[in-house]
Amino acid sequence: MQALLEPGARGMRSWAARRSPAAWLRRQQLGRGFWIFFTAAFFFDAGFSVYFFLFNLFLLDFGWNERAIGLVGGALTLGSMAGTLPMGALARRIGLRPLLIFCFIAAPALGALRAVWIWQPAQLAMAFLSGLSMSAWSVCYLPTVAGLTSEKNRPMGFSLIYSVSIGCSSLGAVFCGELPLWLKRLGWSPQPAEVKRAILLGSCAIAALGLAVVLRLRMPARGADEPPVKAAQAPTLQRLRRLLRLEPFLLRFLTTMALWSVVLAAFTPFANVYLSRDLHIPLARIGLIFAGAQVLQLCAGMLNPWLFRTFGMVNGIVVTEAATALALGALGAARSAVFAVPLYLTFSAAQWMSSPGLYNLLMDETPETERSRAAALTMFSSTLAGSAATAGAGILFTRFGYPPVLLGIAALALSVAGLCRLLMQSKRTTAAAE
Repeated sequence: MQALLEPGARGMRSWAARRSPAAWLRRQQLGRGFWIFFTAAFFFDAGFSVYFFLFNLFLLDFGWNERAIGLVGGALTLGSMAGTLPMGALARRIGLRPLLIFCFIAAPALGALRAVWIWQPAQLAMAFLSGLSMSAWSVCYLPTVAGLTSEKNRPMGFSLIYSVSIGCSSLGAVFCGELPLWLKRLGWSPQPAEVKRAILLGSCAIAALGLAVVLRLRMPARGADEPPVKAAQAPTLQRLRRLLRLEPFLLRFLTTMALWSVVLAAFTPFANVYLSRDLHIPLARIGLIFAGAQVLQLCAGMLNPWLFRTFGMVNGIVVTEAATALALGALGAARSAVFAVPLYLTFSAAQWMSSPGLYNLLMDETPETERSRAAALTMFSSTLAGSAATAGAGILFTRFGYPPVLLGIAALALSVAGLCRLLMQSKRTTAAAE
């Protein structure tokens, strides 16, 4: 009898091993260095996802309007743009680990200072410096994961960190919304601004915990992803001209991408402010709505392969941009939270689906040797356009209110969708669609 049962028992153990999350992770063969960086990224994402969800709502408690909030948001984006190219050059010269250490020290420290010093000129300066320091994370993130993984397990490494980022954002938003209610049940009812300040300082402390982890990180020897910089490689006027050279497709792409960045940056930073000030939704519900938007974006991203396979790359992008425009237009016309919240969730999902298509199109239509240059120009132009859009939208929201401005942004989004359809049909894209 035992002999008869043993094969089945072994099969059950084998099935259990295949089903075990630990066994599945072991099969991915992700090394110790990756898990160290994964832990650091967890602390960084957990802290700053809460911070950026709450900070604009915190400024509302001090009587700030959308104009002032938009200027601070624009300064943050401008700092990020200004730091991208210098941080990239610095990473090539001194390596990724020192730059990560700098980021884990400077970004939480500046974030904590922003939560304490509520003076608009100081906020503008600190926002710019915060963007500058956090650009180090943007520059180091991709090459660090690439350096700590192999070609075989690299997609899984990116997916794990990306999924944890989404989860941290969702849970952080729920926590921010529920904490005041928990404190009230305990018999403590501090001022809303003080609760938010405590959460902001706590989130900076959580992000700073990643420093202890990053100090244990050891990067592999420099390879193709991180070559040393020699004196002969210093930027020259000829290299600058080459960087700024725009082929016909790249010029068309940068035009549409910059305009699309204006659409996204004009409303996304103000979404929580809109839900709170215009729709009078309490913080606890805003946290749940934001968490729902994060989960919906994750699910929508999974539909991208089907969408672009069904409609083609350019037409799929146009569909997502048109859906974003319609959701924004309907949101501008909505007068009740009952209708506005589902429309906001639709907007979040639709705009999230457009980005992978745009970046895939850029990579597909750009020769391999020119892809890094095209990506750098795209990031630079998009960030510059987004910075101006955030500051300008804040002024318009303050002067005219949300409904007319949202309708205007929706009209721009629909125009960008049409422009994308008109300009992006290169010979290769047309052939692929056919």
